[in-house]
Amino acid sequence: MSNVTILQSRLGHTFRDQALLQQALTHRSHSVLHNERLEFLGDSVLNCVVASLLFQKYASIDEGDLSRLRANLVKQQSLYEIALRLDLAQFLRLGEGELKSGGFRRPSILADTLEALFGAIFQDAGFNAARDVICGLYLPILDTVDPATLGKDAKTLLQEYLQSKKIALPLYTVAATHGAAHSQEFEVECSIPKLEIQVFGTGGSRRAGEQVAAKMALEAALAMLSKTPAPKRKAKPRTTQLKLAGIATVQADEAQVHEEPAVKSDSSNKKSLSPIDNTTQITIA
Repeated sequence: MSNVTILQSRLGHTFRDQALLQQALTHRSHSVLHNERLEFLGDSVLNCVVASLLFQKYASIDEGDLSRLRANLVKQQSLYEIALRLDLAQFLRLGEGELKSGGFRRPSILADTLEALFGAIFQDAGFNAARDVICGLYLPILDTVDPATLGKDAKTLLQEYLQSKKIALPLYTVAATHGAAHSQEFEVECSIPKLEIQVFGTGGSRRAGEQVAAKMALEAALAMLSKTPAPKRKAKPRTTQLKLAGIATVQADEAQVHEEPAVKSDSSNKKSLSPIDNTTQITIA
């Protein structure tokens, strides 16, 4: 099985015009007949199909949130992740300079090539064929996303969560860089001093490393705070007043001991009065 046959099997589409497939896989550094026009076409087809999928799946979501979801699903990072699952890098046709600089790993090149493939399928077999391929790639993703958070990156979600808990924002620091200058990886530290959280994320850029670290820090914060018991409130003494047939009775939940002076006997009455109970006072109306 040839390389392009493997790719067509993964896409679920066999090209009638193999030249379109070759053009879709060709970067401008390789040949004059490259994939940029197909990329332009594929971008429009992709947006249309994803918009239709979202419209059908989320009937109660308004236009603004649908736009947010679509933008997240068709952005470069999302296309790059799909390209990685297809192992698209091994099928690229790159110029010598791009090969030496690691262009086959570059997210922008992989994302653009995937869009070019969508455009090539549209040219080869029409909109329905392109829609079927895109649906096959995106439906599993839609089954796992949360519409309430999709479109918000890890740094934004972490910031919003910490602000809701009145905790100071996280600190990001580049801890180390690895690899050659043209293919560096950045190791970024994310720390939340109040929670004593310190995690490290690695990415192909500083921003990517921060996103990975932020995701790890958010998971750690959620796990930590979900286990922290809520502070107990001290019970306040209650006073209950009961009024029955002109008799007002006041009862305190916590008995307080008061020393009452003895009542002197009336000179005209030799019988002494009993001290009034300090817990219950009864007044005759």
